[in-house]
Amino acid sequence: MADGLNPPQREAVNTLSGPMLVLAGAGTGKTRVVTYRIANLIRNRIKPERILAVTFTRKAAGEMQERAASLLPKSRRKADSPQPEISTFHALCVKILRRHAPQLGYPELFSICDRGEQESVARSALREIRAPADSLKPSDLLGYIGRWKMGSISPRQAMGLGETDREHLAAAAYRRYQKTLKDRGVMDFDDLLLLTEELFTKFPEVRHQEANRFDHVLIDEYQDTNHSQYEIVRGLASGHRNLCVVGDDDQSIYGWRGAEVSHILRFAKDWPEAKVVRLEDNYRSSGSIIDLANTLIAFNSERHDKVLRAARHEGPKPRILQFKDEQEEALQVVQDIRRLMGMGRGAKDFAILFRTNEQPRAFETELRAAKLPYVLIGGMSFFDRREVRDILAFLKLVADPTDDPAVLRVLNTPPRGLGDAARKSLVSEAAARGLPIWGMIENPTGVTGLSKAALEGVLKLRGMVESWHEMAERMSVADLLTRIVDDTNYQAEIARLYEDPNDRDSRWAVVEEITNAAANYDTKKKSRKKDTRKRILTFLDDLLVGNQDESRDKEKQLSQNAIALMTLHSAKGLEFPFVYLVGMEEGILPHKRSLEGGETQIAEERRLAYVGVTRAQDELTMTMALTRRKWGKPRETIPSRFLFEMTGQAENFVKRKQAAESPKGPTKRSGRGARARRG
Repeated sequence: MADGLNPPQREAVNTLSGPMLVLAGAGTGKTRVVTYRIANLIRNRIKPERILAVTFTRKAAGEMQERAASLLPKSRRKADSPQPEISTFHALCVKILRRHAPQLGYPELFSICDRGEQESVARSALREIRAPADSLKPSDLLGYIGRWKMGSISPRQAMGLGETDREHLAAAAYRRYQKTLKDRGVMDFDDLLLLTEELFTKFPEVRHQEANRFDHVLIDEYQDTNHSQYEIVRGLASGHRNLCVVGDDDQSIYGWRGAEVSHILRFAKDWPEAKVVRLEDNYRSSGSIIDLANTLIAFNSERHDKVLRAARHEGPKPRILQFKDEQEEALQVVQDIRRLMGMGRGAKDFAILFRTNEQPRAFETELRAAKLPYVLIGGMSFFDRREVRDILAFLKLVADPTDDPAVLRVLNTPPRGLGDAARKSLVSEAAARGLPIWGMIENPTGVTGLSKAALEGVLKLRGMVESWHEMAERMSVADLLTRIVDDTNYQAEIARLYEDPNDRDSRWAVVEEITNAAANYDTKKKSRKKDTRKRILTFLDDLLVGNQDESRDKEKQLSQNAIALMTLHSAKGLEFPFVYLVGMEEGILPHKRSLEGGETQIAEERRLAYVGVTRAQDELTMTMALTRRKWGKPRETIPSRFLFEMTGQAENFVKRKQAAESPKGPTKRSGRGARARRG
């Protein structure tokens, strides 16, 4: 077990009891330590099924499972052998809630809503409280609700926290939104964490029951935990206290979505007997890049004391390039990449990292002009695509015909004579009778306002769903999905909507991908459960919860031989031989919002810059524009304070900033050439 491990890694792997914090700096072999430790626990006669390992993405969980299994003897790798439970936080919480949801007033077979359903419920909630049309959009309301839920704030608490009219309006709508979800037996993704925390708080016997399933708990990326995840971990590990958390406070960059860096900073206070192991040998980046990263992050005062050491050669010094404007910045970066590709480097060796979603436009323009292949990471999620939402709505309808959002989504998809008038008639009649919309489809004869064509459409939909429900008792999920696609003639619907053959093919491939996912599920589960609803809902859990982090889409995009364009947040966990960290200016990095939030937010922006720097393996180039257009007019910029910090000129930043903000106006700087300064 010690092969290939350095002394601190070996210490972390061989410490098998009690609480332990493994501070794993960038590129220090964190995944190796976690997987070796799981394998070592099993080798030391800890029953695999008594080990729980939790991470944040399905991809990371899958890799962890495979690597740990490869370290065990062949006898332990058999498919029917007990395995450690390795999953994401959301997947773990789904399993817990499936066992105990009725105690919170939810059905055991609750469903999980996607973004489209969330927006539908949010829209209804805003209508119910009669919010003015221009006051709050459904997407804005969901932003408020998401932030409250990530902070473990209930609708009642949100009402007391509101300071502005907009916040009070959002809090009132939050209460309606949550009531609607509960009445329908539905949870959103944030509920999976929030309700598990509530379950553990209100029902100690449930917390003990779930904690007693495991003797060892490992948590990856601990610096990214929010309040609910923190409380769930404490609940699961406080009895046996065999808790190992792995993470790096210097890479805590998700404060905007509820992550609290304080969790990893105060671990030794929460668990006084904890051992702390520091992994400081970086195997990713050259020495000159690591020196720069260490210099930068040392400006954060609230952090664990650690310094990365490069295990590689010194390498070229990182460059700092200044350009006349953002167009020149993009042009010169692309020309530099083209030069290196001409020397034999592949397109996938390069990454252009930026802070804001507006920055890549100029780079895309220049990459297209240069005819260089590129991919913009983080586009539309697989699960936001129309085809996916349609097909999954049909499947939800088989599992639960009372799912109103699913009914409304497929009511006239593909068209069957059920337009807006028919939809309004069905919804109004259902509301008047206090029934789900499906109740009107089961017995449409009493619904007023339905034309003959609409009635035929209702009967056709009812007949199909009833036949699918019957088939589901004897079919695999993949076969059922194929039948749904055939019966609805969905391929013809794609042909009707999209004229371009390439567009049709790509959208049809999406439908095929859903069926492939169902086939993989059927193979993994092997046996067919008799409970149709439970089987389909389990598949939907596997599909929706397992992929809500969008890691699969990112992995597929990165597999292409193309230059990667992505935000710094998306780049975490990745590495590239050549990295261009662009837009290093005040107001971009650090972002303008953080400038108003005090040192805590500046510290997170500094960690974000640190993440960007440590993505580079061989060469790092940081760029800035001397002017950048705002509303069509060029405005002079201030270089990012992080550039001054990295170059040992931090005191000069204050002078430069004071001069730029003086009543006389910004200082003049030379912008004649593409490269005004090289550092």
